[in-house]
Amino acid sequence: MIPPSLEVVVVPGWGLGESVWAPVQAALTREAPDLVLTVLELGDVFADGTTGLPRLAVGHSTGFLWLLRRRPLAWRGLVAVNGFTRFVTGPGFPHGVDPRVLHRMLNRFEQDPAAVRTAFLERCGAPAVPFPPAAPLERLREGLSWLGAEDARDALAAEPTPVLVLAGGADPIVTPAMTEACFGGRGEIFWQPKGGHLLPFSHPAWTAGAIVRFARAIL
Repeated sequence: MIPPSLEVVVVPGWGLGESVWAPVQAALTREAPDLVLTVLELGDVFADGTTGLPRLAVGHSTGFLWLLRRRPLAWRGLVAVNGFTRFVTGPGFPHGVDPRVLHRMLNRFEQDPAAVRTAFLERCGAPAVPFPPAAPLERLREGLSWLGAEDARDALAAEPTPVLVLAGGADPIVTPAMTEACFGGRGEIFWQPKGGHLLPFSHPAWTAGAIVRFARAIL
């Protein structure tokens, strides 16, 4: 069993909200009924309730990059779910997304932000019922710009706490090659071979189980 009292702070990815994590939360609380789970949206300020509990920080997709670059809270362990340390291609990083793709998203966002978010969720394999809006439009716009500018490779190399990496072998956004480029030198990557970009939604039991084993090992 993991510690009976544990704080898990989750940061969802761009265009996503806490509903994506509801299945994982249910699985985690079965393992640790006293677990405290907080969802921190991109750009939010963390209000530390001084629980005194051991804390894991979990970033999904862009949420992991944001955690590494902004470090809005202290943690004992860090979890990347469909995560990355750099999004676009650049010098020494050929396996990211072409910057022109991001530029097109930004340009279209100015005209039809809902369509951009919907198209992204569809590419991620989101269900037909749309997720609730995740953030104000301005924050979503800032998030797209931020994706093209940030690089957390050095931050990951300097990260002093244990890191768990969960990745999908069929992820259309963060490909296996991109995952290896980001995390290959930082430790073992745990793969869900059939997983896409929404592991917390598509494989909640697997995701929760990996987090439980990680917590048991480091706390």
